[in-house]
Amino acid sequence: MKVVVASDKFKGSLLSNEVANHIEIGIKKASCDIEVIKVPMADGGEGTVQSLVEGLKGKIVKKKVVDPLGRPTESFMGILEDRNTAIIEMAASSGLMLLSASERNPMKTTTYGFGELIKGALDMDCRNFILGIGGSATNDGGAGMLQALGAKLLDINGYEIGYGGESLSKVSTIDLSGFDGRISESKITVACDVDNPLCGSNGASYIYGIQKGADKNMVEILDKNLYHFGKLIEKAAGKSVIDCAGSGAAGGLGAALIAFFNAEMKKGIDLVIELTGLENIIKDADLVLTGEGGMDFQTKFGKTPYGVAQIAKKYNLPVIAIAGSLGTGFEELYNNGFDAIFSIVDKPMSLEQAFENSKQLLEAAAERIIRVLMIDLNRKKAGNSY
Repeated sequence: MKVVVASDKFKGSLLSNEVANHIEIGIKKASCDIEVIKVPMADGGEGTVQSLVEGLKGKIVKKKVVDPLGRPTESFMGILEDRNTAIIEMAASSGLMLLSASERNPMKTTTYGFGELIKGALDMDCRNFILGIGGSATNDGGAGMLQALGAKLLDINGYEIGYGGESLSKVSTIDLSGFDGRISESKITVACDVDNPLCGSNGASYIYGIQKGADKNMVEILDKNLYHFGKLIEKAAGKSVIDCAGSGAAGGLGAALIAFFNAEMKKGIDLVIELTGLENIIKDADLVLTGEGGMDFQTKFGKTPYGVAQIAKKYNLPVIAIAGSLGTGFEELYNNGFDAIFSIVDKPMSLEQAFENSKQLLEAAAERIIRVLMIDLNRKKAGNSY
């Protein structure tokens, strides 16, 4: 029996490779004879680097950059075996996870550290980039990233502006004379799961500003500032970006990537499936196990387990999902490629207890699933039927 484990992270407790490892432990407790193939998955947010480095035999490279508030921090990127491809997730430098709840303020946060990671990869002679831009703490339209790569964002008096979404209103000129020319020599692919435009009621500020720490007044200011900055981006790049699908991703970072990086935007899970060669791995499996920290009706809108399930169903394979928790409408997933869905929680417990014991709970859930499946398998081997 061959089981492919292709799960996303359990946010707040386990990265995708750790999830796969503990599912394997649970499977082996039920039967040592089962072949387990692990393909850690991600969707462009936190854990993307670890997932692709693990799946593609790359390495993690650490680099000191600034965090969303401009403070020194140690971050990382992935470099693949070809030494030409860099995997960078903005969550590792400019992500919400790097800030406490009281520190979240998109008026102040910057993508400068993300730009420093890109520059670091360029200095290592990488010219193929896979950028995961989920989980951002920022709403600066990619201004900080551009500054880190040599662009000058000047006010009316010719002075460089500061960090954060509040400073965008001061920009009068985008000076690209010092912008890193190696960007034009590079291929940039962006893992992006949203198609929001830069501005307006469906734009970066109104849709995502609150979760990044903005109040309603800030949201209005940020949206106005992004529109102002977006017009300057369009002028400097000579192309329209404000209304482009995905330009509002990561607090408007998408606009700068489309304008100045000629980036190709792809759905995160589709990109990871392609890069890991999941379809070739999965097609001769007997069972596919997938999942993530929380699953509900929204999972069917392109999240990792849904993407895995669609590949598996091309080959009529059974798909079982394991989640940390099951939310509203998860039952809808039974009509979207999932044969069974289980939560790891096996008794009343707090969220903190679930996080603390996630490894053991995950192993136990995987073991229970396999033991149930082994009942039918063993009966068939014995020549019995129900």
